[in-house]
Amino acid sequence: MTRLLAIMVLAALPTVSHAQTGQWVVATDRWGNKEYSTLNLLADGKMLTGDWDGDRLSGSVRGQSIAFTVTDARGQTYRFDGAIDRTSLRGTADFPDSNDPAARVRHAFTARRVPDRSAPGPRIHDFRPTDYSNSFSPDRPPVLTIWPGDTVRTTTVDSGGVDADGVTRALFGNPQTGPFFVAGAAQGDTLAIHITRLRLNRDWADSLDSIVGRGLGTVLVPDAQRLGKAVRWRLDREAGYATPEGASGALKAFRVPLRPMLGGLGLASGFGMPPLSTGDTGRAGGNMDFPEIVEGNVVYLPVQQPGALLYLGDAHARQGDGETSQYALETSMDVEFSVALIKRKAVPMPRVESATELMTLGQAGSLDEALKQASTGLIQWLQQDYGLTLSEAAQVMGSAVRFTVPNLAGRSVGVAARIDKTLLPPRP
Repeated sequence: MTRLLAIMVLAALPTVSHAQTGQWVVATDRWGNKEYSTLNLLADGKMLTGDWDGDRLSGSVRGQSIAFTVTDARGQTYRFDGAIDRTSLRGTADFPDSNDPAARVRHAFTARRVPDRSAPGPRIHDFRPTDYSNSFSPDRPPVLTIWPGDTVRTTTVDSGGVDADGVTRALFGNPQTGPFFVAGAAQGDTLAIHITRLRLNRDWADSLDSIVGRGLGTVLVPDAQRLGKAVRWRLDREAGYATPEGASGALKAFRVPLRPMLGGLGLASGFGMPPLSTGDTGRAGGNMDFPEIVEGNVVYLPVQQPGALLYLGDAHARQGDGETSQYALETSMDVEFSVALIKRKAVPMPRVESATELMTLGQAGSLDEALKQASTGLIQWLQQDYGLTLSEAAQVMGSAVRFTVPNLAGRSVGVAARIDKTLLPPRP
């Protein structure tokens, strides 16, 4: 009876051939630098077909030994030999030398299999983080694998690493929740993040009484040297207002409406680029501190790594344009978002869409350069999605564009170019 049960269990297990079929994320060690790529395998007996970052492959498998060859669009070949089991793959890759077409170079590689989707159709995932990241790194293991159409419900800590209960859980510097691996996302795609719900989960926030140097005239500098003290804000979640704690004088009755937002939202840095700090921004987002990343809006970011690797954090109960006090109303938050993929279309910079506006975010070392980026990005959006010529886009921009300054507090500054969707011609 025991032997019969063992035979039945073995028969029910997937074969090695079945285990090979699916999507894998390959990490190739190129002189100490990990280059990530997407491997799609289809096993038919001992024969292998599929693609490696879109380039077709062919090969074979015998037991746990696997070998395949990839030929790219330029006719160059890449050969992989290794050992495979149900969840991992490792071996040696033979690449053409990027500096000498006649030479070859061998690199070690590993791969992990992307989990199969457990059930068809969109799912809701509840994820409670136990640690946080201080960079938008491609090397941090994903905390969760999700699929386009899925919804995630999760939480963030504040910019100092403090959670909803007032306990420090992470290092200061805008620690982020994530990364979330989006199955099917590849370099050259765009990830659309739908912010479906943002809810404050505590009754206080922290800020400063500072004014950032970029927003301070020389006449105020002597007096401003005495600024920089911490300000605790009370958050009345039921009434929807924030008030500075213990305020007196002119601010005794001062209050501002709550407007929860995410200061941090970004994808992992691409190969050859250092991981972006959670205090910085780049073309795939980061510490954008854009007050329009709020509930109901959609953020579009260019995918630079397999799975996109989405991070989020640095929640604010409210922020004025520029984040001129260095800190906004920093707090923790409950976050709900869903994702969609736009295949084979990479936006050049962060885009945000609300029910009423299109917005592009330029980020650079100066306001001049950030404005150029934002303006160019919005014109490209009008050309790509609305079919406008450069002349037509110029006329629309000249009559309808608005500019705001989301961020003055970081190492780079941000300028947003915005346009009312009701003023635009119909999309083709």
